[in-house]
Amino acid sequence: MTSVTTSLLTDMYELTMLQGALRSGTAHRKCVFELFGRRFPASRRFGVVAGTGRFLDALEDFHFTEEQLSFLSDAGVVDKDTIEFLRNYHFEGTIRGYAEGECYFPGSPLLTIESTFAQACILETLVLSIYNHDCAIASAASRMTIAAHGRPCVDFGARRTHEDAAVSAARAAVVAGFVGTSDLEAGARYHLPTVGTSAHAFTLLHDTEEDAFAAQVASMGPGTTILVDTYDIPTGVDRAVKAARNGGGELGAVRLDSGDLVAEAFKVRSQLDALGATTTKITVTNDLDEYAIAALGAAPVDSYGVGTKLVTGSGVPTAALVYKLVERENKDGQMEEVAKFSKGGKSTVGGRKWAGRVLDDQQRAVEELIISAANEEEGLAALREAGARPLQVTLVENGVIREEFRGKKGLEAAIVRHYDSRAQLPYEAWRLSEGEVGIPTRHVDLDGVSATRH
Repeated sequence: MTSVTTSLLTDMYELTMLQGALRSGTAHRKCVFELFGRRFPASRRFGVVAGTGRFLDALEDFHFTEEQLSFLSDAGVVDKDTIEFLRNYHFEGTIRGYAEGECYFPGSPLLTIESTFAQACILETLVLSIYNHDCAIASAASRMTIAAHGRPCVDFGARRTHEDAAVSAARAAVVAGFVGTSDLEAGARYHLPTVGTSAHAFTLLHDTEEDAFAAQVASMGPGTTILVDTYDIPTGVDRAVKAARNGGGELGAVRLDSGDLVAEAFKVRSQLDALGATTTKITVTNDLDEYAIAALGAAPVDSYGVGTKLVTGSGVPTAALVYKLVERENKDGQMEEVAKFSKGGKSTVGGRKWAGRVLDDQQRAVEELIISAANEEEGLAALREAGARPLQVTLVENGVIREEFRGKKGLEAAIVRHYDSRAQLPYEAWRLSEGEVGIPTRHVDLDGVSATRH
């Protein structure tokens, strides 16, 4: 859980829109907002939903303190009436969305927020900042774990990004299959396994490499992982194995952090086996991404530590999701669709949507089906008729957060869900090369107004 209020993690125009709506009398109209992405870059064939648990924690903490209200008033951000509304703010609407860990595609309604304009409008930046970051990291992490073919991947990215982003990135990576993190705050906050032993500085501190390795084994036991490339790798391997045996056992692993990792891994494996250290594993680091991991697939590597490329989304640092109003109550009290008709690919599809994934006889996904329907009964009926697996769950109902989607249990469920969801995708979706999205998205309006395909 976050320890401070999240209400000012927002853009100013959300509060000025609130002020304008309060003055015009439209602030309390019922509205439906939607979170989605219009398109993917060529290097992404599917996306991964991540950040749901973090968003629910942040939503619980979204309230305004007197100190914050004083800031807004003193800075002239909003007027007194808006300050009074914010003083009593508590989200009371309903939020449906793709469950965390689920794969998604262009047009997928990742979140549907039903509330008044006043309550839902000011959540925009909070929603976008969490989901755009976490979905980008998880989508990159999923490609990396695909490339790893079952070999463990660990997050080593804390030193390569903002300190708070590092914590969030570690959690998102675990959603997509990473097995742990070097970041202790992430471990403590999200109950993640933590990993780490020593860096080059520890070796350089000691008078000799032998002294450094002996000290590490004495401190951490022979099962530790020793970094062997500070000086000469073959010599380092010999010394590491000897230090572990002098400490009473076989060395747990050696780490390689430089050079031609493929060639070095083969040479080190041969050397370890010749020394009788057949159980000693090899872990590699050094600017890995999904392509480098794939290139190491034939090498005798046992695990990967991934840093910079993970926490920066491996070239795609944001999921490019948007938060748009798709339905609102009109002056007569009737709900009606609204849509943006801007040119340049920034138009939207109006109306509340219900999402499902169509599977073939082998339980492989063939289509993302999006139904525009006025209510849940009609939307789900249309999905059932098409043989689609419904994708949306209720995350918040009338202001009450569903606890099973956050905390340790929520994260554990997300990990399993991602594995199962990704396993249903066709082979083309797993490819690392640039190309089309893994499955097409088809949108159908039950009123026959539109039928579009992404």
